[in-house]
Amino acid sequence: MKPLMPWNECLKEHIKKVEPDTQKISSIVKMCNVRLKVVEQIALDAETASVIAEDYYEIIKELLTALLLKDGLKSDNHECLIRFFKVRFPEYEYEAETIFKLKDVRNRVSYDGIFVDKSYIEMNKLEFKHIIELLKGLLEK
Repeated sequence: MKPLMPWNECLKEHIKKVEPDTQKISSIVKMCNVRLKVVEQIALDAETASVIAEDYYEIIKELLTALLLKDGLKSDNHECLIRFFKVRFPEYEYEAETIFKLKDVRNRVSYDGIFVDKSYIEMNKLEFKHIIELLKGLLEK
């Protein structure tokens, strides 16, 4: 897995300033809650594990998008969402690394057609839920 893009590169090429939009942030969080409700209803098995991994990534990515928006920023690059989180909240290094690994898994599913082993979700589900709750909490502050 290649290293995460440096923040200065993100700022130069992928981040732009925007007006913070509380209505849009609220709408993103609401949609993430709906997605989470749906993903929790999917029975985990060898065939659904990949879809579940993609869904957890999508929820986390959208919450990161909302967090950037809260700071008046927008990114056209997923790595820069993660890098922003890592720079803005250095105390959550572990969570940022977990998100980066999940991004890699999601990309392999989406672009290479790999199937995620069911055990990956079993081992990481609580971490993904923790990150989702953490991001929602940061958005409420």
